[in-house]
Amino acid sequence: MRRKHCEITDPQDIERILNSTTIGRLATSGADGYPYIIPINFANYEGNIYFHSASKGEKLDNLARDPKVCFEVDIPMAYLDTGFDPDRRICHLHQYYHSVIIRGQASVVPDGPLKVAALNALVTKQEKGADHELVNEEMPGYKACKVVKIEPIFISAKSDLGQNKSTEERLAVAQYLKSRNQSGDLETVKSMGFDPADL
Repeated sequence: MRRKHCEITDPQDIERILNSTTIGRLATSGADGYPYIIPINFANYEGNIYFHSASKGEKLDNLARDPKVCFEVDIPMAYLDTGFDPDRRICHLHQYYHSVIIRGQASVVPDGPLKVAALNALVTKQEKGADHELVNEEMPGYKACKVVKIEPIFISAKSDLGQNKSTEERLAVAQYLKSRNQSGDLETVKSMGFDPADL
């Protein structure tokens, strides 16, 4: 990773990012030689990524031909706009974010306990703790869908929160974001290590 100051290596921080969003992007190798990228709902369960699929389709065809995949999630944070710099220099525009990229091997999970557990992990993540019916092997939807497991081979993750800036520069950004108070600004301030109440 070129920007080592942004690198995340703590497995708990990586898991937190994966668990903080419900949609990721899956890249497979298309039959035409082009990458094929699609958004998918996913669950991070017992160290692997799981998603469900129709029983047939382009992504399953691609996986049958080549199980090597790349999976990515990102969480956009605050966008530092021209209002931060009185001179309106565009080189100071910046998007803060968290991201995880996983290179791995994909395989279809056979019917059985793991498929049930993965589907329940998916539903529970989407429902965010609300009461819901548990998936079981007798449900028509269970029988109609496929579940795919991505086993990570290599994981890279980063948070771009201005770590390469001086304390004074980061404080100035945090104060600006607090005063601007747009969606995501206070969350970014906290992620940068500042308490908005102290600014």
